[in-house]
Amino acid sequence: MASSQEEYDNFAYLLPPSWKTQVTAWLQEDTPSFDYGGFVVGEAPREAFLLGKGKQTAVLAGAPFFTEVFTQVGCEVEWHLREGETFEPVKHVATVRGKARHILLGERVALNMLARCSGIATQSKKIKDLARGCGMGMLVGGIDPHRHDLSSMIMLKDNHIWSSGSITNAIAQARKVGGFSLLLEVEVGSEAEADEAIAAGADIIMLDNIEGAELAGVARRLKDKWQGKRTFLFESSGNITEANLHERAINEIDILSTSAVHQSVQHIDFSLKIQKPKN
Repeated sequence: MASSQEEYDNFAYLLPPSWKTQVTAWLQEDTPSFDYGGFVVGEAPREAFLLGKGKQTAVLAGAPFFTEVFTQVGCEVEWHLREGETFEPVKHVATVRGKARHILLGERVALNMLARCSGIATQSKKIKDLARGCGMGMLVGGIDPHRHDLSSMIMLKDNHIWSSGSITNAIAQARKVGGFSLLLEVEVGSEAEADEAIAAGADIIMLDNIEGAELAGVARRLKDKWQGKRTFLFESSGNITEANLHERAINEIDILSTSAVHQSVQHIDFSLKIQKPKN
């Protein structure tokens, strides 16, 4: 039987086998000994409404973590929105059912994770929409995460290059161990360094802190020089924000990388309200 599009878009399928043990660790950290508040409320069956609040349109993200937190404390979650959907505050996003003290055991961990994930997703959508408005083909499928860890891509930055003696030496050494299956990215600070990286076989050249007319000129000249000889992408990085995104989003640049979507991002305000029992 063919899977629905909703099944294909289930981001929980991306998570590694170990992710549920991480949720267990968060719960252990939050309640290392006695649960005094839980003693007060007891184990009467209760229902709690998850409300999306704040003052802006937001994107729901982190639902699998929220659900797992409450699964581990013996509760059930019924979602009224799907992961990735946008909502206007105040919105009844989900309903949690379980014993009163169990709901409160999971409340803080679950809300913290949901607020953080949704904040990143909301900011990512803003950046994506701004980039689309520039008439470019990049980011059409949404914002891509950069490498997840040191093993997911070879990235050679200034310290690697200085330690190896040159960009060419660093790339040659990396290719010996990285093989054909890993992309190799090199950070450069000038046109000459970018040219050397292309000649040595880099897949992605990060033009770090090169801006304005210089950025467009460097990228255009090198693409013209190497057309038909090498295949590579240009990435612009460094001090990219919502305010200056349009200046960097030019046709000669294939990738924009920014930490603005996750560093110091505003969390989305959620609250979990236990409902009074109906008489």
